[in-house]
Amino acid sequence: MLESLAFGGLVLLRDSVEWEGRGLLKALVKKSALGGEQVHVLGCEVSEEEFREGFEPDVNSRLVYHDLFRDPLNWSNTGEAQPGGPLGTLRALCRTDSGSVTIAVDSLSWLLLHLPCTELCQMLHVLSRGNSCPGVSAPVRQVCVLGLLHEELHGPGPLGALSSLAQTEVTMDGKMGHTSVHILYRRPQQRPVYQTHWFSILPDFSLDLQEGPVESQQQPSSSVPLVDPTTHLTFNLHLSKKEREAKDNLTLPFQFSSEKQQALLRSGPGQSTSQIFYEPDVYDDLDQEDPDDDLDV
Repeated sequence: MLESLAFGGLVLLRDSVEWEGRGLLKALVKKSALGGEQVHVLGCEVSEEEFREGFEPDVNSRLVYHDLFRDPLNWSNTGEAQPGGPLGTLRALCRTDSGSVTIAVDSLSWLLLHLPCTELCQMLHVLSRGNSCPGVSAPVRQVCVLGLLHEELHGPGPLGALSSLAQTEVTMDGKMGHTSVHILYRRPQQRPVYQTHWFSILPDFSLDLQEGPVESQQQPSSSVPLVDPTTHLTFNLHLSKKEREAKDNLTLPFQFSSEKQQALLRSGPGQSTSQIFYEPDVYDDLDQEDPDDDLDV
C-alpha cells in the first residue's frame, strides 16, 4: 500500500478528530527515507522532537526538518527561520537538487490559516509537478508531496481546490476500533481507481495490513420454532365462502343505487309540490335592464 501512495505528485491525507492521520504520514516518511530518497519535513503543528520521536537513527539522519512550529513568523529574529515566512520556506524547497524527493507538510490546514488559498495551491502545483519556481534554474526530477489535511476545519472551497490538485487522495476512516483508508488514485490517461485498506500502525511506524472487521449478526437458530403472529388474534383475518357472499350482496349506505334514485324522484301520495315565494324588500335594487346587454351576446 505504501508503494502505491508514494507514486508521486500531491498525496492528500485527509483525517478527522476521530481518525488522525499523522501516524500514516510518518509511516510514509519512513518508507521514503529507507528507500534512499531525500525527505524534507515542513513541521507546523508539532515540534521537531515530537515528529522525530519513534524513528530509527538511520531514518532521522535522512530527514531535513524545516521548523515552522517554534517561530513561524521569525519574531525572535534568530536567523534560523527562512525569510518570507511559510511561503518562503516552500519556495526554498524548489531549489532542491534534482532527484527523488519527498516533501511532507504537517499540515496543510496550518498553512491554509496563514496563507491565501490561491498562493498555497499555486505553490503546491509547482512542487508536485517537479517544476522550478521563478528564478530557479534546476527543476526537481521526481517529487512526492505528502500533505496532511484536517478536513473538518475547512469549507468546501479549500477542500475542493486541494482535491483537484491531488493525484492521490487518502481519507482516514474506521469501524469497530479498526483503522481504514479509502484511497482514490488519479493517474494520467487512466480512470480513477478506488481502494480500501485496513491496517494498524506499529510503534516503529510500520503498517500491519489487516482484513476488515466482520460485523456479527445473530442468525435465528433452527431448533427454535418460528411463531405465527396470526395465531392469537381476537379477530379473523380470513372470510368463509358464505361471509364473502354476504359481503358482496351488502349495499353500503354511501352507495347511490338505482333504487335510491327512483325513490328520490318519485313523489308519493299526499306530497305537495314545494314553491318559493319572493317578495322584494323596499331597499332592493331592481334593475329592469339586461345586465348582459353590453356584452353583445
